[in-house]
Amino acid sequence: MPGGAVISAGRVDLSRIEAPISARTYFVCAFAAFGGIFFGFDSGHISGVLAMDYFIHMLTGLNKNEVPADQFTLPSWKKSLIISILSAGTFFGSIIAGDLADVIGRRYTIISGAGIFIVGVILQTASSSLPLLVVGRLIAGFGVGFVSSIIILYMSEVAPRKVRGALVSAYQFFITVGLLLASCVDYGTQNRFDSGSYRIPIGIQMLWAIVLAVGLFFLPESPRYYVKKGRLDDGAKTLARLRAQPVESEFVQSELAEIVANHEYELQFVTQTSYLGSWLECFKGSIWVGSSNLRRTILGTSIQMMQQWTGINFIFYFGTTFFQELGTIKNPFLMGLVTTLVNVCSTPLSFWTVERYGRRTILIWGALGMLICEFIVAIIGVADGENPNAVKAMLAFICIYIFFFASTWGPAAWVVVGEVFPLPIRSRGVGLSVASNWFWNCIIAVITPYMVGTDEGNLGAKVFFIWGSLCSCCLVYAYFLVPETKGLTLEQVDRMLEETNARNSAKWVPHGTFAADMGFAEKDIEKTSVEHKA
Repeated sequence: MPGGAVISAGRVDLSRIEAPISARTYFVCAFAAFGGIFFGFDSGHISGVLAMDYFIHMLTGLNKNEVPADQFTLPSWKKSLIISILSAGTFFGSIIAGDLADVIGRRYTIISGAGIFIVGVILQTASSSLPLLVVGRLIAGFGVGFVSSIIILYMSEVAPRKVRGALVSAYQFFITVGLLLASCVDYGTQNRFDSGSYRIPIGIQMLWAIVLAVGLFFLPESPRYYVKKGRLDDGAKTLARLRAQPVESEFVQSELAEIVANHEYELQFVTQTSYLGSWLECFKGSIWVGSSNLRRTILGTSIQMMQQWTGINFIFYFGTTFFQELGTIKNPFLMGLVTTLVNVCSTPLSFWTVERYGRRTILIWGALGMLICEFIVAIIGVADGENPNAVKAMLAFICIYIFFFASTWGPAAWVVVGEVFPLPIRSRGVGLSVASNWFWNCIIAVITPYMVGTDEGNLGAKVFFIWGSLCSCCLVYAYFLVPETKGLTLEQVDRMLEETNARNSAKWVPHGTFAADMGFAEKDIEKTSVEHKA
């Protein structure tokens, strides 16, 4: 192709020659994705803990042999409080992290989150009553908020465009690994009638935080953070390290020039204002303009909302107790282990599909697959829910539903959030989006026990009518509002959003660069660096 054109993911890219993808880049992103274990392990272990005999006895005073089986359970309000309080902490943690990441950097924000998380886990492990457990989960939630929002930002900013979707999808894969590990630990401690039954699953979480925090000290900072701070020399060195190229190579200088030019272009539309005003930049522009900050913020926050609306966390938060209440399942802990195993085995498929078919396509087909499975589960449950064969069929379709989520909405929603925001508001935009995830996570955690609890709504399998209806909303949403961003640099995503709409985005072809349009070259980078230092 003339002029160094590259064909990537079905698009002809005339913008620049990109450096070969190095093993170092794969390692950096894979290690950062390890933070997904925080989210996954906590979501997974609490489901089992809530169903453990000793834990129920400790918080209610009930003895299993003295009450009917359907009454030996935590009250719905306690389940709701224990699970939702962590999500409340993560909501605020995600918003705070957006600011902090622009001040101290992406890497140190994640490390700080790991430290806060450890404090919360220590309090939970030491608890023998509800108040201290709740306080510990709230503090741990702040840490998870830091980690979950900034890891997506960090990975999106350091990954090459050709494999960015696959690498960011690894975050979701580690979430599923965390869920599986939690189920294994719960399965191993379920029969203990002492404090070790819940303290072991809770305390193990400190190990993940220590590994992530220590490892991040040795990883490079995001080059886009350095550009935002005007430290272009550091940005060039970091890019060279990530791309395994010398600083003066054409690959590094070309990529840096595009990042700098795009940032300078975006700054032309940013009003220099107060702290509150800088936050309001995230909501600037018209809702009808695809490239406006408001439209991007709505896209990021709503796609995370829709991911929660799929109902997946009903399975991973309340699955064990739900299976317990079906009555015909002999070992609900084993069934919880099976669902998390399906989740883990299905997620790696997204590494290929997210780059082969694109983010938009798999979101549409994933929503369709999930809603069909959910309505089938609900119909079977209403028609013949007490029949053992019917229960087996329900469990089979629940596993198929998990497959569709794990290979589509699970990873793709995180990928889209990491790609749609311009650099001046990227950290805050990602923080708001992840906060939306945790806000709806919290809402679902609060209301679900009241919907399905035998002492409250007692919907049972009928709750899947609700999840199926919400997945129908996800299908419509993905078709009309989610743009295709595969094969584009973060800077090209900005241009695509300016020039086309979501339904036509897959046909958009990159043309030119911000660096060329603004006359940026290596000498301009040096000049900009000097001006920032001055």
